[in-house]
Amino acid sequence: MGQLEKTYQQIVRLDNSRKCTYSSPAILIVTLLYLICVLSVPIYQPQKLIWLAAYPIVASEMEGIGYGRIFLRSLWILPLIFFIGIFNPFIETEIAFRIGNVAISRGWLSFTSILFRGLLSFQAILILVGTTGFIEIFNSLRKIGCPAVLTTQLLLTYRYISVIIDQAMIMKRAREARGYGRKSYPLKMWGQFIGQLLVLSMQRATWIHRAMDARGFDGTLPTGNAGKWTKSSWLWLIVWCVIIICLRFIDFSTLIKHLLL
Repeated sequence: MGQLEKTYQQIVRLDNSRKCTYSSPAILIVTLLYLICVLSVPIYQPQKLIWLAAYPIVASEMEGIGYGRIFLRSLWILPLIFFIGIFNPFIETEIAFRIGNVAISRGWLSFTSILFRGLLSFQAILILVGTTGFIEIFNSLRKIGCPAVLTTQLLLTYRYISVIIDQAMIMKRAREARGYGRKSYPLKMWGQFIGQLLVLSMQRATWIHRAMDARGFDGTLPTGNAGKWTKSSWLWLIVWCVIIICLRFIDFSTLIKHLLL
């Protein structure tokens, strides 16, 4: 099985994964609050982000996903985060503090903060998608008042990624059938392949749009059931909101230090 086939199966399985035991709007609101709190932490105080790691660790275990799996998947975004913050230590050379004879600059603090922010935010999103699925996220965004233009574009983009992948799989099989076992191709042929994929994808997109117009598409999609608000969902929402806000605004590192002294 090739990489395209594996990607296609992962997209198909995304909304067939196990569902969260709580309502999807509840976990969406908690995730949005968590992202706001993580991204609002001062960039030179990465120690506060360590306490905020409690949410992805505990929530992933509560939902039966396992934090180990979430952590390994979040490492895929590490090169991008690394590239964003790698120049900070060379730009911000002002010394923040010393550990013995080792001087730690403000650039290293901001670089560490960027790494933690990116990993924790991506882990929270992975938990949201893994427990609710993208269709449920779309329904929840509409339920909480997100503009229909944005949610419709997101849903259509998600739905028809599989169309592009399916077209690429057809072209890949045709190329392999005419390649007589050949596995490597020149760069010029790859350029032609991508160009043909773009043209065929636009053609299929035109057919799909005409079919939608013929069925009365007016620019918005109807929302489905985003999950019922049960007592456990309200309790889960309130408890996690309180915990996340406390982790954000209370410096537990300094508090524990004072208690020990």
